[in-house]
Amino acid sequence: MQQNSTVTEFVLLGLTQDPLKQKMVFVIFLILYMGTTVGNTLIIVTIKFSRALGSPMYFFLLYLSLTDYCFSTSIAPRLIVDSLSAKKTIFYNECMTQVFALHLFGCMEVFVLILMAVDRYVAICKPLHYPIIMSRQVCVILIILAWIGSFIHSTAQIILALKLPFCGPNLIDHYCCDLQPLLKLACMDTYMINLLLVSNSGAICSSSFIILLISYFVILHSLQNHSAEGRKKALSTCTSHIIVVFLSFGPCIFIYARPPTTFSMDKMVTVFYTIGTPFLNPLIYTLRNAEVKTAIRRLWHI
Repeated sequence: MQQNSTVTEFVLLGLTQDPLKQKMVFVIFLILYMGTTVGNTLIIVTIKFSRALGSPMYFFLLYLSLTDYCFSTSIAPRLIVDSLSAKKTIFYNECMTQVFALHLFGCMEVFVLILMAVDRYVAICKPLHYPIIMSRQVCVILIILAWIGSFIHSTAQIILALKLPFCGPNLIDHYCCDLQPLLKLACMDTYMINLLLVSNSGAICSSSFIILLISYFVILHSLQNHSAEGRKKALSTCTSHIIVVFLSFGPCIFIYARPPTTFSMDKMVTVFYTIGTPFLNPLIYTLRNAEVKTAIRRLWHI
């Protein structure tokens, strides 16, 4: 996999160099990752085996939880282990694999959130045609297209990463491998690659965010024609979706849709959307959704 590079491994500087803070990082992120694993697994199993959660909205929620789990798993375990390691070494091939996984599951989350917005739009604005438009076959096709789109995006990212020559130093001022910190180590002019990065990842994040905001504005506007009970239920569901959209896209846009400038808060912003958001999503969707809470109680006899 390695091309045009004399560097065979990188050293991740992590979130902190302080021994005491590293132990705190270990405890905090181990708890967050365990919570992410348990929360998303609970949602996946509940939706999979509960007849009451057979609608397209929960079909997409299942894939959002699966994506969140995979997204967090591509980052969190190494961060947890490295927090107790004296030297946080990652081999070149491992680093490139992490770049690929980060963008594959990150992009998939974006696409699933868009599909969830489409589902809510059809359900609220086109209720009579909803069973036909959002049939199970259509939902499966949409998920397959989302995976294909995510694979194309992550392949483009890894191609850019593989073109970077690394001659030393090999210290990555981050806790994971991504194109932005890698660009700083490349022994070449990275202006064009950064431009491609912004036009790819940055454009996907920004345009998807705008599309989602417009779609939910249209959905909320159309609720005035519904009954009070229908408005309350739809508003509760849409509010959960909107919260997740802001939590997911705010940090993503901050990191990817900007010129090659480094800020001191970059690591914490990245932590928020790679580990924090996958942890919070299950809580948001269960605490604000009566149907999911009821299905969990029935399935797990709580």
